[in-house]
Amino acid sequence: MTTDKELNPMDVMKPLNLSTPELDESQPFTTVEMGKLWATYMGNSMSSHIIPYFLQHCEDENIRIILENALALSKDFMRRIENFLRGENFPVPLGFTQEDVNLGAPRLYEDEFYPQYIKYAAKAGLSLYSVAIPLVMREDIREFFVYANQCTNILLGQINNVLFDKKLIVKPPIIPTPEKNDFINKQSYLNGWFGNVRPLHAMEIVHLYDNIENNITSKALLLGFYQTVRDEKIKSLFKKGLDITDKAVKQFIEKLHIENLPTPSYIDHLVTTSNYPPFSDKIMLFHKMDMFSMKIRSFGNSIAVNGRRDISALYARTMMNVGLFVDDTANILIDKGLMESPPKAFDRS
Repeated sequence: MTTDKELNPMDVMKPLNLSTPELDESQPFTTVEMGKLWATYMGNSMSSHIIPYFLQHCEDENIRIILENALALSKDFMRRIENFLRGENFPVPLGFTQEDVNLGAPRLYEDEFYPQYIKYAAKAGLSLYSVAIPLVMREDIREFFVYANQCTNILLGQINNVLFDKKLIVKPPIIPTPEKNDFINKQSYLNGWFGNVRPLHAMEIVHLYDNIENNITSKALLLGFYQTVRDEKIKSLFKKGLDITDKAVKQFIEKLHIENLPTPSYIDHLVTTSNYPPFSDKIMLFHKMDMFSMKIRSFGNSIAVNGRRDISALYARTMMNVGLFVDDTANILIDKGLMESPPKAFDRS
């Protein structure tokens, strides 16, 4: 078996011998560095306050290690970003504080929910880091995002091992191995509603499975927020988010069940009946705005590799509903003066 130590990219690739100086930390931030560092800091600031509450109520030893590792990475990433920002006299985002979490609040989620949640959040972080790497020009900041990417991948591996060991995860569907190379020669390959509708191909299955996994975790998290929030306007918004998410999950599951393929199961039962709020309105609203925004990216990626018109239409409709939810959430944050602004271009008007 090949070990990690044997996987060295430079055994395959040749090093460059450039005559021009390497890009270094003396260069000012581009919009990529500003935007991605800011977004990464905000996301990890949120996690660094949510995870300690989970740790207050975690009894399982291995799940506790997952939470401690996730928290250590969040704090490490924030510290490194603060060093970058201060080096450029760039204001460190306020993010979130101890006032945004009540560590003394009763348990809201069971232990088995925590690795599902950390996986959900880590996948969102990974999408930030992977987009940043090819766009960042400064060598030191690019190395940071490569480092964040590697750390998050290791954490996700640990999470999957724990989920599999505790039988908390349904393995992705298995389909037949092709007997030969095949080519598409009929326009009916794109059919979705009428005529000869082909079985789902591998990439369609992968993304349906991934979106189900993400959204069942999103729904359980949101259910906890919904039953503890005090503000009626926010409660109504969260109910809307629950309905959107539940409808999407059912539609995604149906597509796989028609093909007799297994799907992840709901985890709503991992939410306790507590109605005592552990989190502030600010952190709950930001969390759902951020994560629903990530759903839009996930649905876009799903459409990009999809070949059936019915599935494309399903993602497009769901994306529109999710976009409206994000807009409503942003409006409430703005009305309450709770929405911190990302860096922006000069106002030349």
